[in-house]
Amino acid sequence: MQDSEQQLKATSSKDFAQKRTWYSPVADIYYKARPRYPQELINRAVVIAKLSSNSKILEVGSGPGNATVAFAQLGAYMTCLEPNQEFCHLAEQNCAPYPKVKIYNTSFEEWELVANKFNAVLGANAFHWIPPEIGYSKAAEALVDNGFLILLWNLTPEPRYEVYQALESVYLAYAPSLVRYEGAETQAEILRNFGEKVLDSGYFRELVCEQIACEVTYSIDDYLKLLSTLRKLSPQVKDLLFTGLREKLLPFGDSVQLSFLSAVHVARKAK
Repeated sequence: MQDSEQQLKATSSKDFAQKRTWYSPVADIYYKARPRYPQELINRAVVIAKLSSNSKILEVGSGPGNATVAFAQLGAYMTCLEPNQEFCHLAEQNCAPYPKVKIYNTSFEEWELVANKFNAVLGANAFHWIPPEIGYSKAAEALVDNGFLILLWNLTPEPRYEVYQALESVYLAYAPSLVRYEGAETQAEILRNFGEKVLDSGYFRELVCEQIACEVTYSIDDYLKLLSTLRKLSPQVKDLLFTGLREKLLPFGDSVQLSFLSAVHVARKAK
């Protein structure tokens, strides 16, 4: 860990400050608007990683508890790290029924390593925030021999392409940096790259990758709330953008159908 610790010291305080506050204005909306992780994938992770009520899980970037609650229902001991204070408060509320869950307001980079303790390290849409040269080595050191890294992913929920085409002009006008449409093929490639990074780190082996094509339906209001958790926008740009998007969406009806890929990656700690 010496090299990782040196890299951590070189990481700017600005990076940590951004991580702590990025979602603060939309913390409550995040918990309510973001799609949940499919129970089927959570069940698979539990089986592959051989988790039980006696297991010890370290969660990296727990957010408001979207995935935490699902694993807490297993009855396992959970140590959850979250740098955003608003998310911590929400996670504590959402996990109140589970006394074996402890939430700590800190980043994984800053967390004082407890080596060879945990049966699993869990990250749900969070591990990509951590520099890979720190994340994989530190996760491996926190795990017991033959422990598992569990990464859950919900990629960006997107409307049908014809709907996106109607919205594109609004993005170009007010937020051109957000002009992007992935689609299922691109999302599958993103997930493959995530999995390759796990193995390329050299700290994990026997990677299992499973994914599900998901669909959700939102009201227009709820869809715009979801977008506010996916895009960081100034208040002025947000008002103009959302007004324009609403006008373009109304001809398609009062709801928006979204699709995305959800996945779980489970890998065993290398010997």
